[in-house]
This record gives sequence, structure tokens and C-alpha cells, in this order.
Amino acid sequence: MTVGEQVHEQASESTRVSATLPGPFGTRQLLRLDEALRLADEATGLAFSIYVGDLAEPTREYAVTLHRQLADPDHAVLIAVSPNQRLLEIVTGAEARSRIPDRDAKLAALSMVASFGGGDLAGGLVSGIDQLASRAGKA
Repeated sequence: MTVGEQVHEQASESTRVSATLPGPFGTRQLLRLDEALRLADEATGLAFSIYVGDLAEPTREYAVTLHRQLADPDHAVLIAVSPNQRLLEIVTGAEARSRIPDRDAKLAALSMVASFGGGDLAGGLVSGIDQLASRAGKA
């Protein structure tokens, strides 16, 4: 088997795998989100996370509960999105909140909601992560 045949075989396997991924994102979208999260983490020293799924009532408290389960909640930012409920919550820990004021989080949320309304869930999340990381600045 040549290298070209191996690459083609691997690409075919990737295509089969991505077709069976559960959730709203394809492989490329997941890679974009992973890269955005990694870059935000490295640039700010904060830990950015995304939750996509239904949020139990009361939704804000549920998002806060999810945030508390992260490894270092004080230095964490959680973006929780429920497409079915049409809800978005941004939860910041104590250190993250001191660097990302509520006003800036709301602006990022508005930008994300605009993208979501246009049908671009992954693009909206990538944009929101970038905006929040830019506001947080370096550690």
C-alpha cells in the first residue's frame, strides 16, 4: 500500500466516523471549537468550557451547578447553550469575572445569539469564545 492509499483509507475512515458522531456538530466544527477553546485557555490562563444540551429549570442555577463541577471553577468560563430551549448562559468564576465584566459577557452573548439565529451554532460559539478571551486578556 502506498502513502497515498493510506491517506485515502484514513480519510474514508474519518468520514465514516464523523457521519456517526452524535450531537449538533460535525468533525470540522468540533475541531474549530477545540482550537478556539485551546487558544483561549492559553492566551488568558482561564479555562473555557462549552456545554450544549438541555438546561434543567431553573436554567441559570443549573448552569452555575455545571460550572461548579469544572476542575477550577474560580478560573473557569462556561458557555452553556440549549438550542432546543433557545437559551444561552455564560457563567464565570471569581477570577474570570474580575477580568470579564458582565457588560462584556453580554456583548459576547449578543454576538453568539445573532450567529445562532442564522443557523451557525459552532461559528457563534467560536466567535463568543474569542470575544470573551479578548476581554479577559493575559493572565
